[in-house]
Amino acid sequence: MRENRVHGKAAYPRTCAARSRVLFYAVDRSGARSGTFERHGRIFVAEREETGEVLGYAGMEFVCGEGYLDNVAVFPKARRQGAGRALVGALLTYAKAHGGSFVTLEVRPSNAAAIALYESLGFAEAGRRRHFYRDPMEDALLLTRRF
Repeated sequence: MRENRVHGKAAYPRTCAARSRVLFYAVDRSGARSGTFERHGRIFVAEREETGEVLGYAGMEFVCGEGYLDNVAVFPKARRQGAGRALVGALLTYAKAHGGSFVTLEVRPSNAAAIALYESLGFAEAGRRRHFYRDPMEDALLLTRRF
């Protein structure tokens, strides 16, 4: 697979069964987020190679060697094809390549598919945040992957 370049930065290419590529975007949200997020936020987008169709995305804030994976979303029709694994894998690769100590995230305990994915990538439960989610109200599992 050829190296992708987006906004002048080398991508962290990953492939998955859906024949997709994962592109790297440095976040540039002038005024939309705090300066900290603008400087330290990272977004990866999975696209189908043949069509450029977006399959999903994942975002992480990375500061002082600590990563916080704040969003992973894959379109329903692209699920169970490796796009989520490729996206999270790309973020983990980025964090490790930049001297990261760990990456952490929250997930609903009822989201068994996501938990299985994260555990297969080396995340382990580190705690619980009570009443973190709403609609419906649910705790969050705090999962961490250490390097």
